Amino acid sequence: MGRARPASGEPVDEEPSLASASLLGGVRPMSTRAAPGLLELSARLGHQFVDPSLLAQALSHRSWCAEAGGAASNERLEYLGDAVLGLVVADHCFRCYPELPEGGLAKVRAAVVNTAVLAEIGAEMDLGRFLLLGRGERASGGRHKPSILANTVEALIGAVYIDGGWQAARPLVLRLLDDRIADAAAGPGADDFKTRLQEVVVHHAGEPPRYEVHGSGPDHARRYTATVRVAGTAMGRGEGRSKKDAEQAAARVAWDQLMPRLGSTEGTIDVGGGASVMVDGSGADRRSDGGIEVGGGSGATIDVGGGDRA
Repeated sequence: MGRARPASGEPVDEEPSLASASLLGGVRPMSTRAAPGLLELSARLGHQFVDPSLLAQALSHRSWCAEAGGAASNERLEYLGDAVLGLVVADHCFRCYPELPEGGLAKVRAAVVNTAVLAEIGAEMDLGRFLLLGRGERASGGRHKPSILANTVEALIGAVYIDGGWQAARPLVLRLLDDRIADAAAGPGADDFKTRLQEVVVHHAGEPPRYEVHGSGPDHARRYTATVRVAGTAMGRGEGRSKKDAEQAAARVAWDQLMPRLGSTEGTIDVGGGASVMVDGSGADRRSDGGIEVGGGSGATIDVGGGDRA
């Protein structure tokens, strides 16, 4: 969507183009000409709204509504979406994981139905770009606030449910959360890539991976970048709102780099620095000289934590 630019060329945080007069009533469907942003987001959701005003309302933060003559905010849709989200996840877990007891099912649901996860999803969808926010909320970075992103995801789920029913809301929720549900159901530590990476590296190299972490930005919006080294070679880089998030993101990149090589059926895995791992035909690895070879770095970055990206 086009944005006005000052003389410096920096983008101005102004309302998206969908914030037109047709939204002020809060109930009237919008034409495709008036709301290109709504069409784009609708496509991302995989749902064509019969009543596009529901989508517009789902994006309407109370701060904007207070400045727009009392238009309906997304809070009621958020309330409904929270209930629909919980039911979809509970139903899916009950049907797909018959071996899990009640306590295990509750843990899986809690692991994916929370503000942090929903904020990550909102950031992945670039929801901040579509939000209708009041001037004060925009000025304070509301487009990137985890709580606002998470609430908006729930409001969107509620809007899809009202517009298309269970048959539309259920597939949407599972598209957004299916991988995270599977990770949570795999058990404790399934998403703890630091621990998993350390166990593998220590087993093969005899020493743990090393992390280098650097912070940047103001205290209220601090960001961290971590690089993980295996046998002295940089294997992964990650970013996050905390040192822990950045290290986990870097470990995940390194894990994804190493595991395909360690899963080789036969041969030598070269990880740099003259070290290697021998893998026999049965898939079992044999250390040749006390090290593992990881090759020329990851070339990839994962960004997680606090509703930014994952």
